[in-house]
Amino acid sequence: MPDDGREVVRVRGVVKDVRPGLGLRRKRILHGISLTVHRGEIFGFVGPNGAGKTTMLKVLMGLIRASSGRATVLGHDVGETEFRRQVGFLPENPYFYDYLTGREILRFYARLSGVRAAAMDKRVATLLDWVQLSDAADARLRTYSKGMLQRIGIAQALIHDPEVVFLDEPMSGLDPIGRKQIRDLILRLKRAGKTVFMNTHILSDVEMLCDRVAILVAGRIRFQGRLEDFLDGDERESDVVLSGLPADLASRFEERYGAELRGHGTRVELRVKEKEVADLLRAALEAGAEVQSVTAYRISLESIFMRAVESAEESS
Repeated sequence: MPDDGREVVRVRGVVKDVRPGLGLRRKRILHGISLTVHRGEIFGFVGPNGAGKTTMLKVLMGLIRASSGRATVLGHDVGETEFRRQVGFLPENPYFYDYLTGREILRFYARLSGVRAAAMDKRVATLLDWVQLSDAADARLRTYSKGMLQRIGIAQALIHDPEVVFLDEPMSGLDPIGRKQIRDLILRLKRAGKTVFMNTHILSDVEMLCDRVAILVAGRIRFQGRLEDFLDGDERESDVVLSGLPADLASRFEERYGAELRGHGTRVELRVKEKEVADLLRAALEAGAEVQSVTAYRISLESIFMRAVESAEESS
């Protein structure tokens, strides 16, 4: 399949069945997954634990074979090997020889990845600076914190300057400082022109980082597209805060506009469809109420995620 210059990852109809144990019936983990990741974007592959995210990533890495369907990376079938020189990978639970130092482990992976000896020391030093570990470069990995190990893991995934980087739960187990450091590093990769495919279940990080996202629930993609498509569609709403509004009129507003009513007494807050705001304000002012504020409300990715999970549970 030729690379059109924009598609870095292409998955079409991927199914994965496994047999949990001897004599047990086969279980379907992935149900016809299809997605596309474009060059230079950060793509979030989101889902609850057990949804099949890591299984899909293992298929893309060529670590396991799909039962049916096809997946390509950089225009090459994932069963090929040569293209992997352009791929970086951080597994969810990376293992390192903890008696080595940060500098030594990066030199080790540089040799494995075919980095030229003449360029190795400079490349290692550059990545240690990128991941803010220059001061700990000569400390043994057994002394590193979880966040430091995640950062050295990303550094090893970048040691050969790949075009596309796959990260499996890069924020898992990190404190707020560690998460910010990883987020900053992922944004730096984007600025450098890299493509990032990120498995995660931390929705706030997805909202801050990702250009597009796919939500996977029980082995099926429930939503896929740009975050703006999820968060700013036809369901845009606004929060309107009014004071001096008669209680009976507030109730009528709730019924007339389908508004969500909060508050008590004569000060109320209504969440109303954006297209209804002007009409509601006109009616409120005519009734003698005062407008305290009007704030656009953006539907959160969390609400979309929960809707996808609930939809999957209802259809199962």
